[in-house]
Amino acid sequence: MQDIIEKINKLKKEKKAIILAHCYQNVEIDNVADYVGDSLGLSKIAAKTDAKIIVFAGVYFMAETAKILSPNKKVLLPNMNSGCQMANMIDLERMKQFKAQHSNVPVVCYVNSTAEVKAQADICCTSSNAVDIVRSLGVKKVLFAPDCYLGSWVAKKLPDVEIISYNGFCPTHLRLMPDEIKKMRILYPDAAVLLHPECHQEAVKLADFVGSTTQIMQYCERSKKKTFLIGTEKGVVDRLSRDFPEKDFILISDRLICHNMKYNTLEDILHVLETGENEVFVEENLRKLAYRAIERMVECKV
Repeated sequence: MQDIIEKINKLKKEKKAIILAHCYQNVEIDNVADYVGDSLGLSKIAAKTDAKIIVFAGVYFMAETAKILSPNKKVLLPNMNSGCQMANMIDLERMKQFKAQHSNVPVVCYVNSTAEVKAQADICCTSSNAVDIVRSLGVKKVLFAPDCYLGSWVAKKLPDVEIISYNGFCPTHLRLMPDEIKKMRILYPDAAVLLHPECHQEAVKLADFVGSTTQIMQYCERSKKKTFLIGTEKGVVDRLSRDFPEKDFILISDRLICHNMKYNTLEDILHVLETGENEVFVEENLRKLAYRAIERMVECKV
């Protein structure tokens, strides 16, 4: 593995490339990543980088978002099988139908979506800033797509705003059952339970803290607790266990694995850096429309 890491680092310098890695990736990818984070943090880096090439170790919509924000950069996805099941639950026609059913209502689009869907939105959001983004609109009714569970979480935090959600979801987070949390609480009574807002509402009700991957990791770093029950993708537990060995991090369910996120490997990263294959493209008119919604999110002072 060290040989591959050295080759990747050499090519990064030669080609003026950066590697962005989502924290659901296999943890060994951190060895070559310039930045590791959640969708919001990585989006901001993609928008500002002066690198010529962005290798995005994540799923397709993330690489597509990087291309939307940095059209003059070459954006490479290590493995083209890395798609997002949630993003694939809504397409352009379904989004248009959703909007047509509720005319003249602002549309907030989760970044876990395709460029075509983002282009139909007024503003984008991530799980880190969804509540603040909706609040910033100052309206009484909002369309939210595609994740109905994140939409439910926003509605809970903003009871004065009517959230009309599209019926999309994250299959990985939805695997977490409330009974699993209850059983783990019995086994670890002193542990803090931390969940992602993409989980089912009945599971979220049992959490001590609900937040994005980055927010969960920050909570663990700051907390005086020693044991944490984690209800999000396994990659977060892997990184927490590595970074804070004095604390115990336990994945609530062994089914909390996004296999699509795990497709990317060090070998894939080396291959695309060597060949320039798997470049991600977005048609310019579509890019401009999607950019408008993402830019509003990135520039929103929340």
